[in-house]
Amino acid sequence: MFGEGILKGLAETARNFLGSYVSKNRLTTVQYPEERLPQIEAYRNFPFLVYDGEDWQQGLRCVSCFICEKECPPKCIFIEKSTDKKPDAVGKPQFYPKAFNIDVSVCMSCQICVEVCPFDAIKMDTYYELSSTNRFSGLLWDKKHLAKSNEHYHKIHPTEAAAVDAQLAAERAKTAAKAKAAAETKSAATATAPTTPPVPTATEK
Repeated sequence: MFGEGILKGLAETARNFLGSYVSKNRLTTVQYPEERLPQIEAYRNFPFLVYDGEDWQQGLRCVSCFICEKECPPKCIFIEKSTDKKPDAVGKPQFYPKAFNIDVSVCMSCQICVEVCPFDAIKMDTYYELSSTNRFSGLLWDKKHLAKSNEHYHKIHPTEAAAVDAQLAAERAKTAAKAKAAAETKSAATATAPTTPPVPTATEK
């Protein structure tokens, strides 16, 4: 039938229009910015750096391995590695990024940096109100701007964050068990080692 598609489209429009008076699910617009639609958990925008604890500088998970910088397709990540080490959130000495910059004007939100990071240090944020009056420095984010807490990560991606925390906790427990076993082995070896008798002096002979 000629025009059947037009009639179907008009019927769908009428159904949504009339249904919007009785069902909120039929509303196709919201009164932004006073009203916002809830973000789905899989939504992603630009990367951020995860830190544990209260101190963002000490708690950064990033150890400057450069994998994300090398794998980034548009080459928008720049990392400068520290020459010294400092304790991380669990007290283990680690290298840290002296500088970590992302040019979000180039970033294409592909999430490859997240997928290749072996330390779960970089994740995708959901924040989208990013307009800036400065097209250069306003879109070049440093590590202070990028650093966000693990609590923020749990808030925007709860399922993924819980899985990451469980994995990290298992790895820490495994490392602690190995260290404890090594210490017990060393202590047992010291306790069972034969003692060397003292060498008699000339006056004792």
